[in-house]
Amino acid sequence: MKAAILREARTPLTIETVELDGPRPEEVRIRIAASGLCHSDYHVMSGDLGSAFPIVLGHEASGIVEAVGSDVRDFKPGDRVVTCTSIYCGHCGDCQDGHNHLCSVKPVRENPQANSPIRQNGQPVQAFCNLGAFAEEMVVHQTAVSKLPEGMPLDIASVLGCAVLTGIGSVTQGAKVHPGSKVVVLGCGGVGLNVVQGARLAGAAQIIAVDLNPSKLELAKKFGATDTVQGGPDAVAQVTELTGGGGDYVFEVVGIPALQREGFMMLRKRGTLVLVGIAKPGADLAIPALTMLVRETRVIGSNMGSVPFQRVIPTYAQLYLDGRITLDPLISQRIALEDINRGYDQLIAGETARSVIVFDH
Repeated sequence: MKAAILREARTPLTIETVELDGPRPEEVRIRIAASGLCHSDYHVMSGDLGSAFPIVLGHEASGIVEAVGSDVRDFKPGDRVVTCTSIYCGHCGDCQDGHNHLCSVKPVRENPQANSPIRQNGQPVQAFCNLGAFAEEMVVHQTAVSKLPEGMPLDIASVLGCAVLTGIGSVTQGAKVHPGSKVVVLGCGGVGLNVVQGARLAGAAQIIAVDLNPSKLELAKKFGATDTVQGGPDAVAQVTELTGGGGDYVFEVVGIPALQREGFMMLRKRGTLVLVGIAKPGADLAIPALTMLVRETRVIGSNMGSVPFQRVIPTYAQLYLDGRITLDPLISQRIALEDINRGYDQLIAGETARSVIVFDH
């Protein structure tokens, strides 16, 4: 099968032929229909996140089940599915507490670097997040998979497993935004746009989108933004004025400590800063401690939407089919696997919300 391989950081991806084994007893083999280009993969490409090489990146995908292992009961060949990085054991304390997205005992292959299902000339090729979705097929643990309702288009469905899940979930579950709130969203890429529409679903009275790119601010209006602010040195003052004192919730969806600090300064008393964007390892957040104390503000993180993906992905898909959430404008373009480097150049330049690789099997 064809796959996009990263051989070392800060080099282009190369399209190569690899082999795929499995599935083992608890695994599922999936023919990938579509796979989204996400900043998380780019962190490995840029060297911000360390990794073993060579590696097949990609983690936001939809497809059709080709084969299942002997212990798999919930999936069968022909099922239309979405994958997610939130693989879970179901038995640890976090899973039992209802937070399987935080599972620290993920049931993946023992010594996955040596036992990756992806091989080339007998040598292992790593699978990013135990998925490896920039390829024509993948073999994953059954708890990395969620089934789709009938009628859900697979190209649209691909973005459910990360951008939609992370964005909407961070609002409804991570922060538990209440109706009538004033919400500020810093960064209007694929995840940020879904934070915007998550705030709309939660009944926020005011939703302010902040971004450097005017076209993304226009797009944010389609997802429910009531106001927009151009990012820059005046953004804190503008948000404070628009909200009449600051936001009840400010979501930082870029992962830049300086922007996280700006978000903190946009809070009203007892407001909450929600960190959603992935910062570089070792990055620190510096905020004025006395201000935090006297204003009783909070800072929280939200990982993968803070939701059990296997339950909410079918729900989000049904909301889309019912016309209650917006997904079509999220996909800026559909590209071939061979166009992946150009797609990432456009993503980093801020020209796209989500590019989706569509596989022509």
